[in-house]
Amino acid sequence: MKRILTVQDISCVGRCSLTVALPIISAAGVEAGVLPTAVLSTHTAFPKFTFCDLTDEIEGISKTFSELELDFDAIYTGYLGSFRQLGLVSELIDRHKTEKCMVVIDPCMADNGKLYKGFTPEFAKAMAGLCGKADLIVPNLTEACFMLGIPYTEDYDEEYIRKILKQLTALGAKRAALTGISFDPSKLGAYSYDSTTDSYFSCFNDRLPVAYHGTGDIFASATLGALMRGHTTESALSVAVDYTLECIRLTMADEDRRTYGVNFEQALPYYIDRLEIKK
Repeated sequence: MKRILTVQDISCVGRCSLTVALPIISAAGVEAGVLPTAVLSTHTAFPKFTFCDLTDEIEGISKTFSELELDFDAIYTGYLGSFRQLGLVSELIDRHKTEKCMVVIDPCMADNGKLYKGFTPEFAKAMAGLCGKADLIVPNLTEACFMLGIPYTEDYDEEYIRKILKQLTALGAKRAALTGISFDPSKLGAYSYDSTTDSYFSCFNDRLPVAYHGTGDIFASATLGALMRGHTTESALSVAVDYTLECIRLTMADEDRRTYGVNFEQALPYYIDRLEIKK
């Protein structure tokens, strides 16, 4: 069985970060090791939450993994909350990266043209440096623009997206996939570029008239799970796009749905079935 290490925060209640990464990757039949960067009572979309910073634990945990000679088939990072965490995670990647270990980075820090509270353009530049160590990065367009230091726009065409993707791989990442891309008001999906083959790929599905917290984390986790199951990058992205949509559909149909996330658990049987179909 393959083993991954995912580095991000955990909210005791709220479907995001580790509370979605762990079950989705486990459902893919992959051992999910975790390195929590912080513990929150709930995620930050709640009106009130507690926050316990675990930055001081990162280096010790990483070194202990090395001393135990633990190996990983992938390292997957999500929300990282400070410059110091970026530095420590960069060292962790250097310490544990091997030829067989894939690095997937979701640079969670912005959306809808704005950085999340507490982040700065300088942080985005530092995140771009970390992304340079990745085999695959999965930013949304806002995050991509901040990392590249260019203005954000919602008025784009396919040529513009291809240009952004090439600029992202120029940071050092082998492959980049932009999430939340749409050229048709009724469709939404991902667009990727593989610098090792100089090839592009896109996958789209229905766009629903809702927005829920945590879908980016679901997408990234589902992508990694599929990659660990032997899917190509293109196939893994397709699985993730379709699974995320299924999560949203099931949430919309649930009269008892929560306001803080999607019913990704209810859609896990769909995800497991899709993992068996490799395109």
